[in-house]
Parts: sequence; C-alpha cells; structure tokens
Amino acid sequence: MRHSKLTRFVARTRKTIVPLLPFALAGLLGAPVAAPAAERNIVLFVTDDESPTLGCYGDPVAVSPAIDALAADGTLFRHAFATTASCSASRSVILSGIHNHKNGQYGHQHHYHKFAAFYDLVSLTLPRVLAKGGYRTAIAGKFHVAPEEVFHFETTLRAAARNPVQMAENCREFIMADDDRPFFLYFATSDPHRGGGVDTDSKLDLKPNLFGNRPHRQSYPGVKEVFFDPKAVPVPAFLPDTPECREELAQYYQACARIDQGLARLVAILKEAGVYDKTLIVFTSDHGIAFPGAKTTVYEPGLRVPFVVRNPYAKRRGVVCDAMISHVDITPSLLDFAGLLDHTTNGPKNWEDPARYWRRRGENLRENRNGGHRFERYQGRSWLGILEQDDPPGWDVVYASHTFHEIQMYYPMRVVRDRQFKLIWNIAHPLPYPFASDLWAASTWQAQYRKGPDAPYGVRTVHQYIHRPAFELYDMQTDPDEAHNLADDPKYADVLQRYKQKLKQFQKDTEDPWILKWQYE
Repeated sequence: MRHSKLTRFVARTRKTIVPLLPFALAGLLGAPVAAPAAERNIVLFVTDDESPTLGCYGDPVAVSPAIDALAADGTLFRHAFATTASCSASRSVILSGIHNHKNGQYGHQHHYHKFAAFYDLVSLTLPRVLAKGGYRTAIAGKFHVAPEEVFHFETTLRAAARNPVQMAENCREFIMADDDRPFFLYFATSDPHRGGGVDTDSKLDLKPNLFGNRPHRQSYPGVKEVFFDPKAVPVPAFLPDTPECREELAQYYQACARIDQGLARLVAILKEAGVYDKTLIVFTSDHGIAFPGAKTTVYEPGLRVPFVVRNPYAKRRGVVCDAMISHVDITPSLLDFAGLLDHTTNGPKNWEDPARYWRRRGENLRENRNGGHRFERYQGRSWLGILEQDDPPGWDVVYASHTFHEIQMYYPMRVVRDRQFKLIWNIAHPLPYPFASDLWAASTWQAQYRKGPDAPYGVRTVHQYIHRPAFELYDMQTDPDEAHNLADDPKYADVLQRYKQKLKQFQKDTEDPWILKWQYE
C-alpha cells in the first residue's frame, strides 16, 4: 500500500472507530448503548386552549413543575400572543408563518366546517420545509389543519391525546431511532380543551364540563391526577365569580396539570436518548382558555398564550423576555434555528415554486390553489436572536386576525395591539356575537345568560358581550382588562384614527381580503 493510500486508510479508520470507542466500552461495562445523536433537533409542544395559567407566569395554584423548570433553563416570553383564538386557524399560522386570512384556513378544518389552506402554501409550511432540508418529521396528537399534503409529516405517531404521558411514551421510538438526521417532533395535546361530558358528581344544577378529565375523580394510566378546590382557584377579571365558573376552572386546572406531566415524561425521554442538550423545545398553546370572553374572541384572555423556549445552545438561562411576539413568528424562528431561513428573503433557503412542486408530484390540480397570492416569504420574523435578551428593541406590536371558528360563526375581527393601545375592528358588528357550541353550553355562561341581559359577566354585561360596537379602543397601560372602550371618547379621536391607519396598513401588507370592508359596511 503506497503512503498516500495508507494515510487515507488510517484517517478513515480513525474517523469510523474512534467515535465508537466510548459506546463499545459502555457495552462492555453493561451500560445502555445510545446511538450518536444528530444536532439541532426541534420539539414544538402545543397545548389546546391553555392560557398562561402556570407557576412560571405567577399563577398561585397551578401545578406545573416541568414547564416551570423549562422556563428556568430557557426563555419565558411574557407577551406572547396567538393571532386568532380559534383552533384550526391558529394552527395553520403556527405551521406556516402566514396569517390565516392569507393562507386560507379561515376556520375549522374538520367535519362540515371544511375550511382548508391554499394548496400553494406547501412551499412554506414548517414540516414540508424541514423535511426538504434534511429533517425527519413526526406528529403526535392533534393535527386539525388541511390539506394534509400541504402540512404533511413523514410519521404519524399513535397518541392518546387526553393522556400526554402516554403520548410521550409513544414518541420514544421516534426520538431514539437510529437515524443520523435531526428530528422535528410536533407534540399537540387535546388538553385542556373542553370535552368528555359534564361532571355528574357536581351538586350544582348546571354541571361543569370535565375538560377531558375522567369522571368520578378517576385517573388516566400513568398520570397522577391533581384535583383542585373550586373555592381556591383564582377567577380572572373577564369571568364571573360564581360557583359554576369556579367548578369549571377547577376542572381546567386539573387538565393543565396533566399536560405538565406529559412534558416531564417527554423531557425524561429526550435525556435518556442523549438528545436533550441537542434539542430546541418550544412550549405554547394554540390560544387562550376555553371560556366565553377568551376563546373565539380577540380580547387578551383569548390571545395571550404561554410561550417558553429552551435553546440548548444558548449561554444565558432563565431569561424573562418582554418582546411582543406572536404565533406567526414560530415557523421562521424554527427554520432559523435549523439553518433553513433565508434572512434576505425571509423565506426558506430551499424554497420551491409550488407550481413546480405540484407538477413534480404529477398532479394537475384544477382547484383555486393560491387565492391570487404568492407564497414565497413569511409574515412573521425570527425571535432566535433575542432569546437571551430581556427587553430587545423593535418588538413592540402584534396583530390579530379572526374570521370564523365554526362555519356558523362568521364574525371577522382585526386587531392592532402595542404597548399602549389596542384597537379591535368588529367588521360584522351589527350581528350578535356568535358562540362556539361548547362555549354556549358552558355552565359558566349559561348561569349568567339565564339571569338576563343586564347580568354581569366579568367586566361586561351579558348584553354587552353579545352586542359589540364597530371599534373597541383600550388603553392597555391603565385598563389591561379591556373594560373601558375609548373609541367614542372625543379625547381619543386622534388615537383612534392613527390606529385605524395602522390596521389598514397591516391588512395591506398581509394581503387581507377583508380590507375591502373599509369601503363599505
């Protein structure tokens, strides 16, 4: 063997054998052998209808040690917002970085609601771009967007979505797979969404929803259920302090505690696989708590969400960041972490023209594929560079866009919200405010609704909740509960006009079809 060949042979041998020596020794000593793990893995953990009711956000009764620990070792965003308090529409934004009024997922995907994103969004969606960039992708739990081809994951994991602990166990094989590609795991619980019927053990005439909890104080396998005293739970200002509301809040807190145990199990599996310190974890919810006054509204309790990020490569830990971020920022941020974001275009580095994609797939789609839009760049921006900053400049405004929840619930609203003011435009304000079927049936609402239109419901009356003005303007510094509408106050006429212009500009910039409503109605 000539010298050059010998040198190359030794180099190849060293490259192959030396990294394996620790694993071989571990095997001889009887220790478990783990395969070398890829760097820059991603876990996106999304709960269903959860507000920042967590210990790390100062909640006095929440039992959330796992998420609190994640926050202590990462970054907690104090001002994080959904772009809409509706499940499918919100998830479409999370997984695409495009507001739902442009991406086409105007409301619920399932059953007869039948909303779906435009096909050409395939060029931007998070699982598609990550897979094209060399990631293996998997979903566990709630999908709730369409078309599947547009939001496609390579692997669908079995998930008992009301048992996050079992969900985590079902992710074990995917996480520990002998594969040198980094992974993206989308972990989406069904908790603490309403469901499972009502608590028949309640002594009230109007029984509380179970929020997915098992009846008669039973537990899910592997879960140590935490039960809450209705008398001890805090009642936020937007809700009525009634026995019915307190019993429902107690059920909600129980479901949230179950989620925390699922996160704890998932973290344990990541550590067991040797990838915890190679995995970015994002914890958030699709939107706020499932009570009237929050879910389906654009009030703060509907849009404010928990948002914790643990970047394993960050030097500074335990950061509390005051930047105002929203769900539209998630996809560009995770692609930035993966090295797949083009900072010049704010689109994917490996962007593919969707027309070429569909031709390559051999599909001659005759549907309206794009609504007249081009899907080349994201409408959000990356927060990766501010994870170690307390108060980064330039993150002082967010926008919200809601159109539908269920198909029967047409009530478009657009919002601009900064540090000082929040403007809500109720585009269809002559209509009575529509209710999601589960929120209408909620004992919290029905107990007050049956008392008549003047009955109090949080900071409003029943009548005020159902019948809304065209514009709502709030000073968020002095009125964080959004109790005093300033839109008709002459002293705030200039402020109102200024924020209307900001809202119009947002709609223009994001290609919102509802911008036409400024010209009529």
